[in-house]
Amino acid sequence: MFERTIDTNLRLRQLQLEDAEELFQLVDSNRERLREWLPWLDGATGAESQREFIRGTLEQESAGLGFVCGNFRKDRIVGVVGYHPIRWANKSVEIGYWLSASAEGRGMMTRCVQVLIDYAFIELGLNRVTIPVAVGNARSRAIPERLGFKSEGVIRDAEWLYNHYVDHVMYAALKKDWDRDSGRCLA
Repeated sequence: MFERTIDTNLRLRQLQLEDAEELFQLVDSNRERLREWLPWLDGATGAESQREFIRGTLEQESAGLGFVCGNFRKDRIVGVVGYHPIRWANKSVEIGYWLSASAEGRGMMTRCVQVLIDYAFIELGLNRVTIPVAVGNARSRAIPERLGFKSEGVIRDAEWLYNHYVDHVMYAALKKDWDRDSGRCLA
């Protein structure tokens, strides 16, 4: 099971079925603001829906396709970050994340994403990490930009979001550009 301590108050731990109720409460309390950018909120109707989500992430991990973690601040879930399935043939992975309103603005998600990037390049031997972000989602876009990812362009109508399409900016980092010491791309 993947777990990393980032500092005395923040750690990443792979989600487990027993996290479902707490995760649902966090989703539910952040529902309106998350719904602006995430397409799955209408399906998050209770702890069982979160158990199904966690089961899917555990199956993904069991198949060797990556994992999804809770961001824990003082042993409470404040967000989620993880790999969308690893594409081993291309040695690439996409990272997705979201954070509760109470945890924003502290650099927590940036540090969590750095850990997953290090793990992808160093432990898994991947070559490419991507982070697609809705064009209008400035807070989420700030993370790959802060980490020196390169914008590779805009994917038009990349995602159906309830009643409209949103464009995504595709950010990418390559292993050869990643500097583990600084935790960012240098090229």
